[in-house]
Parts: sequence; structure tokens; C-alpha cells
Amino acid sequence: MRQWLEGLEARKGLDHLTDASRRLVLASYGLLVAMMVYRGAIVSTDGNPLVPLVAFVLPLVLFLPSILVRRPRGHAWLAFVSLLYFTQGVMVATLPGQGLRGSTEALVSLALFTGCMGYARFRSRQLRAD
Repeated sequence: MRQWLEGLEARKGLDHLTDASRRLVLASYGLLVAMMVYRGAIVSTDGNPLVPLVAFVLPLVLFLPSILVRRPRGHAWLAFVSLLYFTQGVMVATLPGQGLRGSTEALVSLALFTGCMGYARFRSRQLRAD
């Protein structure tokens, strides 16, 4: 795997790979936040209706400064948090009538994981080269 990544870096260049992974992170992050806002809005509770919304969206919003400032370490931590959303998506996909929504959530969170890990690797190598 390491040799493959190093070969990819040599063929494509770190700048191109960093930009591509950044675009993937931004697209999947925005889509996952939108999906969680929708999910938090449709989940009903007897108490405060904002509780599910905050529970689904807050873990993602906490990483917004790291994404905006382009910190590789913050992206690496976001990748690990995205695995929680992947697990949640797989569990939701097993519910009757929720297969499409759960599968979409799992795929988007997997794209976020891939983009974040790629960005963390490529950006940190860029910073070391400078």
C-alpha cells in the first residue's frame, strides 16, 4: 500500500492529490452535514426537538475550524469520527424501509473518511517538503 501511494504521489504530484482530496472532503462533509440536519429534523422526541439535531450535527461542526484552516491533524481526527457515521449508516440501512438512506449515509461517510485520510497524508507531506 505504501509503495502504491508513493508511486501515485510521484505520478500525480502532491499538489494535485492534496487539492483532489480537499475537494472530496468539502463535498462529502457538506453532504453529510446536510443529511444529519435532515435526520435530526425528522427524529421526534417528547422533550426538546433540538436535541437530536445537536446530537447528529455537533460532532461534525466541531471539526469545521480544522477544515477551514486546513490542518492535517484535524482532518485525521475527522476521519475517525466519520467512521461513527459509517457505522450508524450501516445500522440504519438494516431497518425496514431505510435501506437507501442508510446506504447513502454510509457511502458519504466512507467518502469523507477517504478524503480526510488522503488530505492528512498529502498535506503533511507537502508541509514537510516546504
